[in-house]
Amino acid sequence: MLEQDSRDGSIKMEFDFDAVNEEDSPFPEVRASVSNIDDPEMPAMTLRMWLLGLVLCMTASAMNVFFNFRQPAPSVSPLALLLVCYPIGKFLAFVLPITTYRLPRYLGSYEFSLNPGPWNIKEHVLVYIMANVAIGAPYAINAIVVIQLNYGVQVDYWFSVLLVVATQLTGFGLAGICRRFLVWPASMVWPQNLVTCTLLNTLHAEDDEEPGSITRYRYFLLVFGGAFFFYFIPGYLFSALSVFSWMCWILPDNIPVNQLFGVESGLGMTIVTFDWSQISWIGSPLMFPWWAEVHIFFGFVLFFWIVTPILYYTNTWDLAYFPLNDSNPYDRYGNVYNVSAVLDASNRFNLTAYENYSPLYLPATYAITYMLAFGLSTCVLVHTVLYHGRSLLNGMKKIRVEQDDIHAKLMRNYPEVPDWWYLVCFFGFFLLMVVVVEVWHTSVPVWALVLSVALPTLYVLPSGFIYAMTGQGITLNLLAQIIPGTLMAGDPVANMIFKAYSVQTLSEATSFVQDLKLGHYIKVPPRATFLVQFVGTLLASFIQIGVKQWMFDNIPDICTPQQPSLLTCPHNQVYYTASAVWGIIGPTRQFGKGTLYYPELYAIIVGAFLPVPFWLWQRRYPNSWVRFVSTPVVLNGVSYIPPAAGINYSAWFAVGFVFQYLIRKWNFAWWSKFNYVTSAALDSGTALSLIIIFFTLDFPKGGLYINWWGNTVYTKTADWNRLSLKVIPSGGIPLD
Repeated sequence: MLEQDSRDGSIKMEFDFDAVNEEDSPFPEVRASVSNIDDPEMPAMTLRMWLLGLVLCMTASAMNVFFNFRQPAPSVSPLALLLVCYPIGKFLAFVLPITTYRLPRYLGSYEFSLNPGPWNIKEHVLVYIMANVAIGAPYAINAIVVIQLNYGVQVDYWFSVLLVVATQLTGFGLAGICRRFLVWPASMVWPQNLVTCTLLNTLHAEDDEEPGSITRYRYFLLVFGGAFFFYFIPGYLFSALSVFSWMCWILPDNIPVNQLFGVESGLGMTIVTFDWSQISWIGSPLMFPWWAEVHIFFGFVLFFWIVTPILYYTNTWDLAYFPLNDSNPYDRYGNVYNVSAVLDASNRFNLTAYENYSPLYLPATYAITYMLAFGLSTCVLVHTVLYHGRSLLNGMKKIRVEQDDIHAKLMRNYPEVPDWWYLVCFFGFFLLMVVVVEVWHTSVPVWALVLSVALPTLYVLPSGFIYAMTGQGITLNLLAQIIPGTLMAGDPVANMIFKAYSVQTLSEATSFVQDLKLGHYIKVPPRATFLVQFVGTLLASFIQIGVKQWMFDNIPDICTPQQPSLLTCPHNQVYYTASAVWGIIGPTRQFGKGTLYYPELYAIIVGAFLPVPFWLWQRRYPNSWVRFVSTPVVLNGVSYIPPAAGINYSAWFAVGFVFQYLIRKWNFAWWSKFNYVTSAALDSGTALSLIIIFFTLDFPKGGLYINWWGNTVYTKTADWNRLSLKVIPSGGIPLD
């Protein structure tokens, strides 16, 4: 008999916690990373947590907005803040007074202390959660800058900040509604959180060192230090170890060899690189489950080591006239597409200029990525209905989706956040978005906003299921450009706002859900998680727009190629190009009937039927290996190409094979203790080293560089220079 879900409202269930001391998660990855005990009396919402969290979060969010406009640029990651706040938290616990203060009776007579005890794991994870959802540069800030600089529309501070707040926090409401599907079930593992949990437990729950062994904390420090110092070699002294395209060094002018074995723009068949930032470009290979890595690499081999070369070397869609792997669109003359050439003086589409200039051509990997995105758009929906349909129906009926594990049982000790809190956020910030587009006359109709928010609402559960099990989410970039490009053709501003709202709502919803699961693992009261997510994101939005406003008011030549501090706004140029291509040229001219890329649309039909045979087979033979097949993971796992290169997948899989298959199979005890510690140490050590190199060697006075063979050999290859196989004929590619 199915039991009714008891997590609604602020209900607290009585439960015999002493009876579950020996119980643990059914998943070994979770058992290796997450503690199965809890101290409900441990303070979490402390004043020092708020002080430290807000100061670090606001500072990091301001820095990341500054870096967003620079090329090249580092970023301050939440993992870095997790490490930084640990010694500061310990210091505050040491120096702050332990006195307990009581407010006057007319203020409620509440008691509080500046120092309620040792700096603990719940305070620490709340600082991390606040940072994880708030410190990244808002996606909508790209739209704001492009509207100002490229389309000449002046917008004020309040338009900017309200647009960012609405795009950031609509997803917050959407995330909370999905908890019963994506947070509470034990099968929703969220692999990224396992690395964070391991690092937190390593810092706060030190184990005793056994004879002949080493503690996880000491091991972390050793690997962290090794990663920090080693990265100076591939990251500065001998950068050829990062771009380790050794076959291209031997045959620098052989274009097929460079395209197949290259690292910068090739398919990475050499597999080897000594740069952890290259290996972990799509995520740490020590974090992903082995079955997901097999799916992702199978998709990569099939589509980019087999299908792409076949299409490219047979010159299908004129692909051989352009680089094999590139993120830029091209014109028929082999140049990067000049969007301004097809615009009139008012930045509207000029059909005559377009016909006189050129259609837009896609490099091979770009074309394949669009084809996969078309297939994924239907595949993931069908897969979700077939494989998770019953869970969705049970969840909607508030029936338990699956049996609670130990972590869900321990979380019953805390009152849940009522669903109506999240619903108020969702509808409230949607209405704020309506106010923004209407008051400032953005030309975005309200019906388009409804459609824009309907997309992430439709895809949040399919994306969440895949993210929770594989560590990779789904992006709406393609659909969020094609739909407004079709329905609001010729209006690039409306296209950008539609895209920003839709893409950011899904992205933020996924991030919020991921952090809700992290709070679930660390046993943080759900209402504490709710508050730090909401407050951190809201305040960071004001700070980030303030920084952007100051930069554009005070920094000369910002967003120009000649800007002396390299504040050239690379992300905004990409955003502008996309807005012009999809908002002005339009998807009909790019993928409509009779166009070069029209056959790619058949992928929509193929994607809808792709999961069906695997689902039917596993229904007929439930013990067959086919039950492990997930077609959306195969299609979605390679979505980072471009700008990712082949080496980011081949080296990633090679390292994953060693840790997630060989070591896990032959030395599970070591893997359980050290695998996620290794991942956290490599990530954080490399990130800190990269930031130090940037601020001490790359940034000051235009940079200090070592000019020798090890830093230049790879720059003299066809791989680095992104050469194409065929030379474009005089006068450009013939138009049929």
